[in-house]
Amino acid sequence: MVVAALCLSTVIALAGCGGQAAQQGTDNKAQQLSGNITAVGSTALQPLMEQAATQFMAKNPNAKVVVQGGGSGTGLTQVAQGAADIGNSDIYAEEKEGIDASQLTDHQICVVGMAAVVNPAITIDNLTKQQLVDIFTGKITNWNSVGGPDQKIVLVNRPKASGTRAVFKKFALGGAEEATGIEEDSSGTVRKIIHDTPGAIGYLALSYLDGSVKAVSLDGVAPNKENITTGKYLVWGYEHSYTKGKPSGVAEAFLNFMMTDEVQKNIVPQLGYIPGTEMKIVRSVDGSVKNK
Repeated sequence: MVVAALCLSTVIALAGCGGQAAQQGTDNKAQQLSGNITAVGSTALQPLMEQAATQFMAKNPNAKVVVQGGGSGTGLTQVAQGAADIGNSDIYAEEKEGIDASQLTDHQICVVGMAAVVNPAITIDNLTKQQLVDIFTGKITNWNSVGGPDQKIVLVNRPKASGTRAVFKKFALGGAEEATGIEEDSSGTVRKIIHDTPGAIGYLALSYLDGSVKAVSLDGVAPNKENITTGKYLVWGYEHSYTKGKPSGVAEAFLNFMMTDEVQKNIVPQLGYIPGTEMKIVRSVDGSVKNK
């Protein structure tokens, strides 16, 4: 009985030591990962990157991830020039003029839908694609022409470097050139302007919809997860994080963390993005779509 008790005590002690060693190994690994990186670009992806960076840095106290906006064009340019470690983009690098995509490595983080959004006082919930094109090209200038109030239409656009603008222009407007309107380089600022400006219309990634503006259906199809994943609603884009060559160190660890269940199954859907694994279709760089 005494011998058995001693053996059991020894086993428990050894197990405890093993558990402590494993934990210590994990802690040491986190402490060993150190350095600073900068992720620049897409404001559509920015909320996800910021929240993921906060959790990543909590797990890796010696690593720092600085997330900045500026638009997809800025992200692609800076990562190509080596001025940023990660360039976030709503479009493929091949779509950006002046970028040598062969030098960049694409990390597809998730999918995000984009929708036309209006000031909440506008009493319409749906536009045809032709009506949307006519509004953004300046052919329709009053909401009463599409069944809304007698209210002048105020266009709110993103700059030409914006990936959100590129995706919206390509898939919602069929490539039509937009008329001149208010232009802002931040999705958050666009949302505030549309909310504050009577008659305003613009476009936002679904990750920015918070109830302060109203998303509009297109040809009767709502901009939601089900319609995007099945290919019924086509105004969406992949969220890319590009690196110059293969990443290493903190950049590699952070991008790996972005693809973990902790991010993909929790943060991604909570913030209005869609995990790529839930898409039933795929889209190539030329815009063509096919079933998986």
